[in-house]
Amino acid sequence: MPAVHHRYTTVDGHRLFFREAGNPNAPTLLLLHGFPTSSYMFRNLLPALADRYHVVAPDHLGFGLSDAPSVYEFNYSFDVLTDLTARLLRTLGVGRYAMYVQDYGAPIGWRLALRDPAAITAIITQNGNGYDAGFVESFWKIVWAYQREQTSDTEAAVRQFLTLDATRWQYVTGVPDETLVDPECWHHDYALISRPGNDLVQLKLLRDYATNALLYPRLHEYFRASHVPLLAVWGRGDEIFGPAGAQAFTDDLPDAEVHLLDGGHFLLESALDAVAGLIRRFFAKVDITA
Repeated sequence: MPAVHHRYTTVDGHRLFFREAGNPNAPTLLLLHGFPTSSYMFRNLLPALADRYHVVAPDHLGFGLSDAPSVYEFNYSFDVLTDLTARLLRTLGVGRYAMYVQDYGAPIGWRLALRDPAAITAIITQNGNGYDAGFVESFWKIVWAYQREQTSDTEAAVRQFLTLDATRWQYVTGVPDETLVDPECWHHDYALISRPGNDLVQLKLLRDYATNALLYPRLHEYFRASHVPLLAVWGRGDEIFGPAGAQAFTDDLPDAEVHLLDGGHFLLESALDAVAGLIRRFFAKVDITA
């Protein structure tokens, strides 16, 4: 099995952690994680693809093993997380790449594509929305209320998402066999988002998520103009980003592949082999060479 390297580098004065596998001269696949996890979610996917591809999975600032400066030291937003990701890629000498986006990784990936459309060779979205469709109201109404007005009540409601129970819920909801999901996943994520001061980081990003929908019209124009190859692999049981979010990509990319699989928000925990197989077949049909 290909070796996975665990590395650190400093970008703009911040120490970022990333996992890397495969030949750096091979086509690159950038893996962008969501909330509340880190590159840990890709720990098994990297070696599954690294025999043919150069695979890079960073931890966003404030997540995983990357630095997590307080909100008083760093103005967190999806724009600046994108800045750091772009500079990391330049540090690694990566100019063209395919990307796999999930949850928070999607708005970072969309910004990368809009800034430099020619850099993107293909997109894999796994429960990472790019449309208004698919937002599951029972989850998002709590976030939307907090985005509209920050009060003690709205903040208390979203703080529930930072608990161990809510982290477990994200992992097991929609999974046909919960025993396939390693409990270490939610304990790992919870421990890292529970670092002192990180609650305020996460609240800041929940507020800033409201900026992402403003990008959607430009994103859809990019899809129509570029015809970028896109594969949507979606846990159909996700109660955060529902299947309508996957189907919506065909509105602007009629040739997009959409696969709804039995699973939830963190599909790789229960359907790794199926997802890896779909990625391999997808890449066999599209040109992702640099």
